Amino acid sequence: MKTKFFSFVLILTAIAGYCQQDSQFTQYMYNTININPAYAGSRGALSIFGLYRTQWVGLDGAPQTSSFSINTPINNSNLGVGLSLVNDKIGPTNQNDISADISYTVRTSADFKLSFGIKGTANIFNLDINKLNPADQGDPQFQDLQNKFSPNVGAGVYWHSDKAYIGLSVPNFIETNRYDDNDVAIYKDKINYYLMGGYVLNLDKYQYYKFKPAILAKMVEGAPLQVDISANFMFIDRFVVGAAYRWSASLSAMAGFQITDGLYVGYGYDRETTKLNNYNSGSHEIFLRYEFFKNHGKMTTPRFF
Repeated sequence: MKTKFFSFVLILTAIAGYCQQDSQFTQYMYNTININPAYAGSRGALSIFGLYRTQWVGLDGAPQTSSFSINTPINNSNLGVGLSLVNDKIGPTNQNDISADISYTVRTSADFKLSFGIKGTANIFNLDINKLNPADQGDPQFQDLQNKFSPNVGAGVYWHSDKAYIGLSVPNFIETNRYDDNDVAIYKDKINYYLMGGYVLNLDKYQYYKFKPAILAKMVEGAPLQVDISANFMFIDRFVVGAAYRWSASLSAMAGFQITDGLYVGYGYDRETTKLNNYNSGSHEIFLRYEFFKNHGKMTTPRFF
């Protein structure tokens, strides 16, 4: 039997079915457009974002994720648009998601706006069987999957002001079988539901110090509810430090610095709280965001998300 192949299948099934399916981000609050298309254009600026995450360092075949996105409001309208690319590498698999987002925003009060968004995604999936070293390289049951294309659609809503937000989204409505053996799906993308929220609290009358608690809940059929709870502090609109807890999974530390009015850099480190901690040295995540503003080159009200 193809021992290494089925070992991989078990590992991949565990990762996909129990821990995660969509790309996982510790600093999701800065990368919201990947999970909610209604976020497109909500910052009121042309926002360019890049992130790299290496998960479970030291564990062979562990996930590595690269993400790039750009989103902006459309001049003199209620529309926002976005484009994003996510590359996921897990063992012998390599997956690319190319997404286009469009949002429409209506004002619900003097402070709050409600945005509706839709997402269209092109998924390109690759599986290199040779990296598994099967006993019989020529077995027709175990052939590479090269550039397997599948489309998807998603939607979301995002209610927000300068100090608070709540979002509900489903990035992908279509369930896709990634690998079929005799018509049995070994790896299947399921529908992921996201509910997120956060609030910014001023800690002094001059607004030099701010505190933002946030939560992200992720629901997938056949897997436990995943909940991320985070708390970040911002000092003089420049420095950010915080911590996060992924329920029954990991603890995280986060830091960020607003280098210029447009350029922000952030870093996050995760440490597992499960037995998996014995087999890796943690996960690292770093990102850069650059924004172009209309109002004299900077945002009139600094945003924490």
